[in-house]
Amino acid sequence: MHAPDPNIGHNPPRIRQLDDAAINRIAAGEVVERPASAVKELVENALDAGARRIDVAVADGGKRLIRVTDDGCGIPEPDLPLALSRHATSKIDGSDLLDIHTFGFRGEALPSLGAVGRLAITSRVAGGEAARIEVAGGRLGAVRPAAGQPGTIVELRDLFFATPARLKFLRTDRAEMQAVTDVVKRLAM
Repeated sequence: MHAPDPNIGHNPPRIRQLDDAAINRIAAGEVVERPASAVKELVENALDAGARRIDVAVADGGKRLIRVTDDGCGIPEPDLPLALSRHATSKIDGSDLLDIHTFGFRGEALPSLGAVGRLAITSRVAGGEAARIEVAGGRLGAVRPAAGQPGTIVELRDLFFATPARLKFLRTDRAEMQAVTDVVKRLAM
């Protein structure tokens, strides 16, 4: 435990509101502890989207790259920015909190990943056009036209670049890759 600050008695520190970026990075640490938890959230999103095929690609144990590609229902272009907002979800409307039939419902996974890494989502609904949005360290980019099949590709690069202290707690690339493999195997059952 730290020693008490001898200056606090004279001039107590002021309480201040954290900015949204800091709040989101702190909250993200509760959702995304390591690459395996990011993969878990993304694969569960794909399953909730009705995907029959899900591909997972990982580089450097998930620290450098995690890519989850699915053939699910996709995210409509106008909803892409909202998908990166905290507590925004397509899975519940608030009245059905006691009757949840999906893996995720809190609307925390995608914004958390975007707060701590470089996240790109490319999505296309059946009969629609593909679109892409990027967020890095909580900074949201514009929705842009893209090419793609129906479904969604979520690409997370440089996990924890925005919170470097978190990188210190990760294990070796091999150990992180084993944790990712274990998560994927559990979800595949």
